[in-house]
Amino acid sequence: MMNKKALVLLNMGGARSKEELKTFLINMFNDKNILTMKNDKFRSIIASFIVKSRLDEAWENYELLGGQSPLHNLTNELVDSLKEQLSDEYFITTAMRYTKPRAIEAIEQIKKQNIKDIILLPLYPQYSTTTTKSSVEEFIENINDNFNITTIEPFYKNETYNNTICEEIKKVKGDEDDYFLIFSAHGLPQKIIKKGDPYQQQIEEHIAILKKKLKEKDITFQGIHLAYQSKVGPMRWLEPSLDYMLSFFKNKKVIIYPIAFIIDNSETVFELDIEYRELAKKIGVDSYKVCRCVNNHPNFIKAIKDIIK
Repeated sequence: MMNKKALVLLNMGGARSKEELKTFLINMFNDKNILTMKNDKFRSIIASFIVKSRLDEAWENYELLGGQSPLHNLTNELVDSLKEQLSDEYFITTAMRYTKPRAIEAIEQIKKQNIKDIILLPLYPQYSTTTTKSSVEEFIENINDNFNITTIEPFYKNETYNNTICEEIKKVKGDEDDYFLIFSAHGLPQKIIKKGDPYQQQIEEHIAILKKKLKEKDITFQGIHLAYQSKVGPMRWLEPSLDYMLSFFKNKKVIIYPIAFIIDNSETVFELDIEYRELAKKIGVDSYKVCRCVNNHPNFIKAIKDIIK
């Protein structure tokens, strides 16, 4: 194993039971990159209040998904696909931010393999302090040995990755030319952006790249838009919200692409495909389709091979 490197896929994690959902929420709202107040005790109090008030309702949503997020199974499929092509060069594992397997478990696995070179691949195509920074920080904070660590930069400009997105959009659209395309990104409080988080800028850059690529491939739409999902609480978040954006598409056809996610999770398969679908029906949207994330698409495997080299 001395010549191998470790490739660690970083992501948020997801719940597979109500107890794990509670763990996910507690860990997330105790994350200083999510609730940014400096007082740890106050953050813990706020986190406990949020979890207590949201747990039962959140679990009802998970029950509609069969009682678990699809993220872990899909991530395991991605790992298996990568192992088929990269196992001679890399020991491949995962580290989730808020549920198991956590960073400390991945580090212990790597130690047992006697590997010193680690590549961290955050499965967030755009950078945010709330995702990339949080996941990388936790991994590094748990290291008590000498490792050579390389962190992969945001890869939203990677051509193979973007071709994979276009392929999925084309598959969902078919030959019809009367659809509008909405890129839905996970929202953030505006105050985080004002502190210098580059997420919004990188989302907008990514969509500009995809607009150009779709045009080159003659994949046409009546219009292409950006909206943000998942707002919680009273603070001002990035706009326009997806529910506001959908209000303009009565009697029209819409395709949603989850631009901020690599792996399908509760925010794609529940929020986008169930919750917002119900809203679209109430508004009177004629047709509402949701694209899958790239997950373990063969071309995304090629993109990863390109990205890490």
